Amino acid sequence: MSENKNLVVVNKKNQLPMVVEEAGLYSYLEQIKIFPVLSEDEEKELIENFQTKGDLVSAQKLITSHLRLAAKIALTYRRYGLPMADVISEANLGLMQAVKKFDMNKKVRLATYAIWWIKAQINDYILRSWSLVKIGTVAAQKRLFYNLNKIKTRLGLYENKELEPKVAKQIALELLVDEKDVLEMNRRIVGDTSLNTNIGNDDDSVEKIDMIVDIRENIEAKYALREERLYKAQILAQCLQKLDEREQFILKNRMLKENPSTLDDIGEILNISRERVRQIEKKAFEKLAIEVKKSMAA
Repeated sequence: MSENKNLVVVNKKNQLPMVVEEAGLYSYLEQIKIFPVLSEDEEKELIENFQTKGDLVSAQKLITSHLRLAAKIALTYRRYGLPMADVISEANLGLMQAVKKFDMNKKVRLATYAIWWIKAQINDYILRSWSLVKIGTVAAQKRLFYNLNKIKTRLGLYENKELEPKVAKQIALELLVDEKDVLEMNRRIVGDTSLNTNIGNDDDSVEKIDMIVDIRENIEAKYALREERLYKAQILAQCLQKLDEREQFILKNRMLKENPSTLDDIGEILNISRERVRQIEKKAFEKLAIEVKKSMAA
């Protein structure tokens, strides 16, 4: 009897290999290499058969041909402290959803579309798992989890390293969370640092940069995002009003402008020293954070 019999199995119903223990990860990765890569024409034919005829064999071929893509994405989450067998299973569930919902009219390959579904499924799993230890259970933590990397990308921070206090403070203010929560979440969210790292070994593989923006954001998601931004802006505006005029001026120019003013520039305008501006900024931010927390808890 093979010693790996209980490590990698085939789901008889769907004929898909599964990892059931961490020790079986290597065997699983080797096993999924047997599934052929589809050409664009083969992929289109299989999708048409599945969507028009309900051909489950075609759906199965679409899934198995992209198992390596799902595994590649799943492996970028290996430092989250969760069982890789479970992460890969979640990635495969996301892949199945992608096959089910794929729209050929969008003129993209299935792999490109599947990336978002795979990542979304894994992210949901991480949040569910962290909630068991009271991490990521509140709305603010979920906003932080889903938006931290996007904000870092916007700021040109592509490396996984400790955030500078100034950057952590800026992100905390934007997402209306504590600075320490930003630092903690940043330590948890790690993985490949290169945006040009290929996901998949095939000619039609995509790069990590393709995963930054959800090109398939639906109307409900856009509406929810707009409502969230309006809500945050309203809370921030209300809390800023509780600061004095000079504190408001400094925070608005240092943290809320697209091109922030320097300490020297503000000091010259207010006729105070650079160090005094820094002190006022620090105290004003602390006061603002307290007011925001009170408003969010109300």
